[in-house]
Amino acid sequence: MKTLPALVFDVNETLLDIEALTPFFAETLGSPQAMREWFAQTILYSQSLSLIDHYLPFGELGAATLKMQADIADVPVTEADIERLQRLMKSLPLHPEVSEALTCLQQQGFRMFTLTNNASATQNAQLENAGIVHVFEKALSVDDRSKAFKPALKTYRDVESQVDDNPQGFCLIACHSWDIVGARAAGWDAALILRPNNAVLPVGPQPTFIGKNLTEIAAQLIAHYAP
Repeated sequence: MKTLPALVFDVNETLLDIEALTPFFAETLGSPQAMREWFAQTILYSQSLSLIDHYLPFGELGAATLKMQADIADVPVTEADIERLQRLMKSLPLHPEVSEALTCLQQQGFRMFTLTNNASATQNAQLENAGIVHVFEKALSVDDRSKAFKPALKTYRDVESQVDDNPQGFCLIACHSWDIVGARAAGWDAALILRPNNAVLPVGPQPTFIGKNLTEIAAQLIAHYAP
């Protein structure tokens, strides 16, 4: 029987729908578009900090980014607002097709893992609340060991060191081109989900698979690796 690659899933936006945060940002900062700006800025500064070897938990960075946006908009943000955002992050809903697609991949014999910038406690709460924690062999976080946010190369290498039994390579599943670039640079295959507000970056390392949702990606993975 052919050995399958380990499938490594990003969590925020790839599996869980961050659009659920939009009402919070509309209320707190006065603009529903502020959610996308907050997420993009949090990712930008996570990568900036990794470049200078400075680390702090992703939730703390997200809170700092929210405060920065509030200062720019000249609106108040309280500690209660920050705590509410952190609670909302832990209870993000699944995209509608995710549960069925994960079950399909599991039935085909794929070993599945997560890799997130979130702290482990946040990720564990997310997966528990979404009802998919049982699907994954390990839930991996940059907070546990590498202390470098994706797409830092050492973070993908750290995943390789934590997966036993010699899988036939690795394949990242994510909806962010910056994550795809990191995985491909590490020598992994990578599948890009074209969630709203995400697209292929037409330069640099390219995704191995592209689909509009996890159902399409799962079908491609099964056809390619486990026909």
